[in-house]
Amino acid sequence: MDNLGSPVIAAVGELLPVLRERAQEAEDARDVPAESVKALEEAGFFRLLQPAGYGGFEADPVTFYTAVRMIAGACGSTGWVASVVGVHAWQLALFPPAAQHDVWGADASTRMSSSYAPTGRAQVAGGGYQLSGRWSFSSGCRHASWVLLGGLATDDDGNPVDFRTFLLPASDYVIDDVWDTVGLRGTGSNDIVVDGAFVPEHRSLSFADVTRCACPGQEVNTAPLYRIPFGSVFSCAITTPIIGMATGAYDAHLAYQRGRVSTAYGAKVAEDPFAQVRVADAAAEIDAAWLAISHDMTELMAHARAGEPIPMPLRLRIRRDQVLGTRRAVGAVDLLFENSGGRALRVGTPIQRFWRDAHAGRAHAINDLERALALFGRGELGLPPAADAML
Repeated sequence: MDNLGSPVIAAVGELLPVLRERAQEAEDARDVPAESVKALEEAGFFRLLQPAGYGGFEADPVTFYTAVRMIAGACGSTGWVASVVGVHAWQLALFPPAAQHDVWGADASTRMSSSYAPTGRAQVAGGGYQLSGRWSFSSGCRHASWVLLGGLATDDDGNPVDFRTFLLPASDYVIDDVWDTVGLRGTGSNDIVVDGAFVPEHRSLSFADVTRCACPGQEVNTAPLYRIPFGSVFSCAITTPIIGMATGAYDAHLAYQRGRVSTAYGAKVAEDPFAQVRVADAAAEIDAAWLAISHDMTELMAHARAGEPIPMPLRLRIRRDQVLGTRRAVGAVDLLFENSGGRALRVGTPIQRFWRDAHAGRAHAINDLERALALFGRGELGLPPAADAML
């Protein structure tokens, strides 16, 4: 963890009790409370991955993930929104300088939400693209005034010419309130609807450039942080809050079990050797998930700081460890939930909320276990990655 982000980690730590208290409020409202977002902003969280030129810390990714894990350990939905909204500052730093100025020029605290699946239509137009469609699962969109949308750009004949991310201000889209789920209820992951908005060329970014780690924004943002792969940074930004949820479930489980007496066996659960084994298993899975990701990202940044290309085997390993990190974290939550007894089923208890939130996070496309593991296996067997692999 770097020194630049240490004050933010300390400030986030002070927020955890109130974020924990608001967890049910977030779930009931189907969105993170505005007060929580404001508190995270004042703590400096959203500036961790932001360029120094716009008041950011340019912190090490492990510092960012550490803060995310802490937040998600207090409230899964708040941690999820913090992570996916917070990582967008890093992505905007890759856009042309003019796009960064559009968003941060007047207010460096401006936030973005996203939806990357190419579900809309983007046609090449003079000096940019004409964009229309509906994009789902834009977490935290009501706390943002810009959005990043994925789309296949097509020519006049409808032929795809590029896969790009498009940056739009709130005036160009409508939020459709459709988010009503059993898990991650508090993330406000609503739909974004665009009806014929023009996106100038400088507010778009090719995924080919992102994959090559060669983007226009690197002309002004020269820190090593901005020379690492999107597929590594973003995928870990999805798994880390799930690890945080598992950590929160673990802490809540221990607090509950230390004083619990099993009605089935009439003995203290803390003295049950089988319960002790489940606790040990869960702790080991959570530790393994976190240690793999933090180790991988530290190695990734070492290459970036040395000015070296990021080795493909490392990129593949990060995706392997990321998706296995999700599996380990969800498995740990399952162990803890199964070991908590019937009272853990009650609405409002943290265990059942973390259990639902972790499983909802597992459903994200980046956590497609077999597909990610197959990427690693192909590489180990001497085959090139698939052309559409997010690495």
